[in-house]
Amino acid sequence: MIRFYNGRVLSFKNGTEITDDEVWVDGSKIVYVGKNFDKKADREINLNGNLLMPSFKNAHTHSAMTFARSLADDLPLQPWLYDMIFPMEAKLTGEDIYHLSKLAFLEYLTSGISACFDMYYFPEDMARASVDFGFRTVMTCGLNNFKESIEKLEEYYNTFNNYNELISYRLGFHAEYTTSRALLEGVSALAQKYKTPVFMHSSETESEVKECIERYGKTPTALFDELGLFNYGGGAYHSVWVNDNDLEIYKKQGVYAVINAGSNSKLASGIAPVSKMIDKGIKLAVGTDGPSSNNALDMFREMYLIAATQKLNDKDAASTDANKILKMATVGSAKCMGLDNCDSIDEGKTADLIVLDLNRPNMQPINNITKNIVYSGSKENVKLTMINGRILYENGEFVGVDTEEIYRNAQKITDRIKG
Repeated sequence: MIRFYNGRVLSFKNGTEITDDEVWVDGSKIVYVGKNFDKKADREINLNGNLLMPSFKNAHTHSAMTFARSLADDLPLQPWLYDMIFPMEAKLTGEDIYHLSKLAFLEYLTSGISACFDMYYFPEDMARASVDFGFRTVMTCGLNNFKESIEKLEEYYNTFNNYNELISYRLGFHAEYTTSRALLEGVSALAQKYKTPVFMHSSETESEVKECIERYGKTPTALFDELGLFNYGGGAYHSVWVNDNDLEIYKKQGVYAVINAGSNSKLASGIAPVSKMIDKGIKLAVGTDGPSSNNALDMFREMYLIAATQKLNDKDAASTDANKILKMATVGSAKCMGLDNCDSIDEGKTADLIVLDLNRPNMQPINNITKNIVYSGSKENVKLTMINGRILYENGEFVGVDTEEIYRNAQKITDRIKG
């Protein structure tokens, strides 16, 4: 049993209220939040005034694309994807995915991220890497006209929702512009069969939306809704070029807009209308996107960019309260990913926790801790990352991981793919 004491706790049970409670973890669960718990701990962690809070969850990424970090920079989305990324991806093996994903896990830990929502190929190897490492992964499918099938998607859904407590699976496909109507209808049929949400890239670029309207006479969002893909909710990664009707569909169907400000800025895709989404009560989550388009897997940078780009877009410094962005990156992302038991600090919840070091220059003096996390916080403040009750990163060190081996394997794979 682990006892966290003598610090601050942001539980998200009562907004952004911060308390001085103790938090006790037994196995994978939080067993007590309060004061004067009459038990004996195996380890006591003195927080020394630092902040214990739920971990960040990365609600959209392609973890194994670490191989392409800075291999295809300074290009627009379509040339980046078709001319550079797709040809290199064709050379990947399942064993490559296993090793490349572990590199991403290291970076997630340094950013206080305990779970990722991963869309990529070879899910069996991603699941194996996650379990071996101790990282929590929700997977979805990159189904398109060139890879995977409806049959494989159903097989993945049934296999990986009964695989390990760290692994779960959601229905999904790559995007409208890479996926035929027949495949979209097949995904919809699975959604109706299993009564489950569907996730995809959507409305990322202006050209994507225009071309969809040319093909179908409607936006991607309207098309997906018409086909029944959103009958049980779901999530749309990026959600940049959405109109008012699209947002009404999001609201009506409970669709999450998963915001990826870093990737959208770097690829000049545009700025998602987050402030308008907040006003409309649309569900929101945050993702980094992959390490080949971002290129960092850094939740602090994502939160800051969401805040800053909204203020620029709205020409209003009061736009988009930082506390709402912090909640998006924790509670919102957890719920989007189906991780309802990892969204707050409460008895019976799963112990996916982080400690943020407030005794660093960027967090002093203490005025408004939660807003300062968004506007000034960085990876240097992540003192500890715990997943499923297990500490995997503490005081700048990875616990039980051979980082040099991970780096060597990633470089070897990358050199082969480039060759």
